[in-house]
This record gives sequence, C-alpha cells and structure tokens, in this order.
Amino acid sequence: MERFVINATTRKETGKKYAKALRAEGKIPAVAYNEKGESTMLEIASSEFEKAWRSITKTTLVTLKIDGADNEAYIKDTEYDIISDKVLHADFHVVSGNKAIKAKMKIHLSGTPAGVLKGGFMVKHVSEVILKALPHDMPETVSADVSKLEIGSKFTIADLNLGDKVTVLTAPASVVVSIAPPKK
Repeated sequence: MERFVINATTRKETGKKYAKALRAEGKIPAVAYNEKGESTMLEIASSEFEKAWRSITKTTLVTLKIDGADNEAYIKDTEYDIISDKVLHADFHVVSGNKAIKAKMKIHLSGTPAGVLKGGFMVKHVSEVILKALPHDMPETVSADVSKLEIGSKFTIADLNLGDKVTVLTAPASVVVSIAPPKK
C-alpha cells in the first residue's frame, strides 16, 4: 500500500480565533503526541491531510514530516464537522518503531461459506480482535476467509493467519463465525 506523507509545521499560537484563521487559510490545527506523552502543536494543509485520512485505516503508519524531519505516526483521532464535510482538528501518535503497540481491529469476512450454499446459516460471534505488535508488523486489516466452512464447522481466532510477529491477545478459542444447520 502507498505510504502517505503529511507535511506539518510547528505552531506556537493556540485558541479558537487562531484555529479559525488557520482553517480559513486551508490548514488544520493538529497535535502530535510521542510515546512519552509529550505533545507538539502543528499546522497541516487540510487537503493533504484529508487525502491520507480518507484512504487509510487506524493502523496504517504515515510519514509525518514535522519541519522537514520524518516521523512515523498513526492518525490517533480527528474532530470532524459533518455539515461542512471537513476535518477541524487531528491528533497523531508518533512511534519510535521499537516499542510494541496494541490495536483493536475489526475482522473482515471474505468468501461465501460452502455450508451456506448448502442451506446452512452463517452465525457471526466475535467481530473484533486485539493485537500487539511492533508498528511495522501491525497489519492494516484483518480478514478471515470463511469460504471453506461447512455446516457445523466454525472459524476461531486461532484460525486467523497473522504471522509470527503479531501477538493475538483475544482468546484463541473465541469463535468468529459458525455455520448452523438449516431450519426445518
């Protein structure tokens, strides 16, 4: 996947009046937090941020260039105005790359189970999984191919193939999907 670069400059000014003036210039106020909890106030071009923000997941690393210096970061949070369809503020979490992070991710199901084609019903149980990994090893999405499931079979968290660099914190026996027999 494409690696997004977001250019930012540090800012000293704060307050609603300054934020409103920034937005009028086509920029948004932002804050970058590091792993120690220290913050840096930023300003970012709105169009550049929105291009990245609309194309990534919450576990996608972006390159945040603060005054020309590269930092790897996640978009942690945004304040969004649904009426004007614009981002008003953004928070970033800058990571060093050598400290593991945790993420709760939605499990995307792919394929039509063979048991459903034979009249069974797909029953969804657990829809999210909690993972722990280094930022570069964290998957952007988690998907489960359920196409081979027959009537009476199930797909568990242990069946997710995420590699040996990702630690799954959700109970391995948790059922993601099961195929129930047809009703008579």
